[in-house]
Amino acid sequence: MKYTVFALILLLSVSLGACKKKKISYTVEGIVTDGSYSQPLSGATVQLYGTPVGSSTPSQLIGTVTTGSDGKYSFTFDRDKIEQYAIIVSKNQYFGATSNFTAESLSTTETNFRNVSTTAKSWVKLRFVNLMPDAADELKYIRQNGKNGCEECCYGGEQFLYGAVDTTIYCINDGNTTYSYYYWVLNTPINGPKSIVTQPFDTVELLLNY
Repeated sequence: MKYTVFALILLLSVSLGACKKKKISYTVEGIVTDGSYSQPLSGATVQLYGTPVGSSTPSQLIGTVTTGSDGKYSFTFDRDKIEQYAIIVSKNQYFGATSNFTAESLSTTETNFRNVSTTAKSWVKLRFVNLMPDAADELKYIRQNGKNGCEECCYGGEQFLYGAVDTTIYCINDGNTTYSYYYWVLNTPINGPKSIVTQPFDTVELLLNY
């Protein structure tokens, strides 16, 4: 009798074990690209964050990896009560980059690819010099090309300088791209474009004498 009871208990344990749900996981991988040089970016920190159900911010850190010479990263993680994910890339002297995606967009049977591109930081030194100043002089300029929408970016709308001017303004930009503006010396025929290509990790000067 006791052997029968033991056999039943063993069978029940095996059945319950078989009924346990198998954990479902995702794999997300991709390549981080240096857009300034059009090549993979090595040494970048890649973090995967999740936004829990009912939250509005990606507060849950799921994992952190560093890219190798091929710029590749990979995360494998269990499906959880997460509504949205964010891949956040950072590296010294590079702009941060983020790729957002929902849990619904992920496949549990195939690898999910999320490539991310960032650019090297560069700077332009805008220098304005009025060679024959008069108190009534008025210079207007407005950016045509250049980095915008970042915390460090210069204002892109119309700007004015008055009178005796010898002014320097530093503006951040994407490396290996053009920074340009158009200027007018008001009430004169003097106007035109000024442009320069900024160099990654460096500062170049864009001088306007008027």
